[in-house]
Amino acid sequence: MGSELRKKYGLPTAIAMVVGIVIGSGVFFKAEVVLKATGGNMPLGIAAWAVVGLIMIICSYTFSVMAAKYERMNGVVDYAEMTVGKNYGYYVGWFMAVIYNPTLTSVLAWVSARYTCVLLDWDITGGACMTIAGFYLVAIYAVNALAPIIAGKFQVTTAAVKLVPLLLMAVIGTIAGLFSGMTVSNFTHVVNAGISAGNGLFSSVAAVAFAYEGWIIATSINAEIRNGRKNLPIALVLGALIVVFVYIFYYIGLSGAVTTEKLMESGQAGARLAFQNIFGNVGGTLIFVVVIISCLGTLNGLMMGCTRGMYALAVRGRGPAPDAFRQLDPVTNMPSNSAVFGLLLSGF
Repeated sequence: MGSELRKKYGLPTAIAMVVGIVIGSGVFFKAEVVLKATGGNMPLGIAAWAVVGLIMIICSYTFSVMAAKYERMNGVVDYAEMTVGKNYGYYVGWFMAVIYNPTLTSVLAWVSARYTCVLLDWDITGGACMTIAGFYLVAIYAVNALAPIIAGKFQVTTAAVKLVPLLLMAVIGTIAGLFSGMTVSNFTHVVNAGISAGNGLFSSVAAVAFAYEGWIIATSINAEIRNGRKNLPIALVLGALIVVFVYIFYYIGLSGAVTTEKLMESGQAGARLAFQNIFGNVGGTLIFVVVIISCLGTLNGLMMGCTRGMYALAVRGRGPAPDAFRQLDPVTNMPSNSAVFGLLLSGF
């Protein structure tokens, strides 16, 4: 068995890692939370999406500068090593491999199962939900461990699928709202004027922060991206811009599909109601199908990072049993032992 990962991914996969990991289920159902935080102040809610989005763009640009200079294995660990030192990079690698990646991966498996149960009208707290979560976790692991190139194609496909309804709502919802006057009404009417702009903005910023989380995991495949020092920086910045653009304009599109009061009252059903108003009952049902696909795409991207966690330490001769964790399967060119370790941690 060798110990060098091959260059197997191109720019589209790198961009899909950023976009596909960040855009999960949060954007579809955060409108109600944001509007409650701002008292139904739509412009203030958009400002919250823009503020956190700007932070993401700045951070991704900073990492893109590092990505253009350093490329070994697992970008976050590379950058930590080069800026602070090898010991710090080692601690960062441990955190990513043992806590950050497995935790997010297991959560997304459960979230995917939860929305599957909602679609099928099953109990989201019962054994069926946990069984589906386990199935999703193992299935996505199998794709990544046995066919990493297919995993990359799956990442690109799911990223494209999840963008379709968001862009449709952004465009058609906005046009419909401008013709009906609902967009103007929602932008000029505040449901609860008692909430100050400062409190509303900070509360809504906290509410949307997690919707921008996860993009940094795209750097975990830096050693496998063709012409990585050029393509990864492009992917980090372009992916961040795509995410921020889609989030803000989707939010504006929602304002043309349903009133602010309805969004606040309906909870997570608000997005479904908005799609029903614009695209009919079929659209309201299909949105949950897209949400499941979206979550599975995020799960796949997280698994791509999770399976490489211990390998990133092992290739540096650090961590437990580095000789075992640095071994690559001769057929799949995947770190099999590291992948199994990541799956087990995610399962627990």
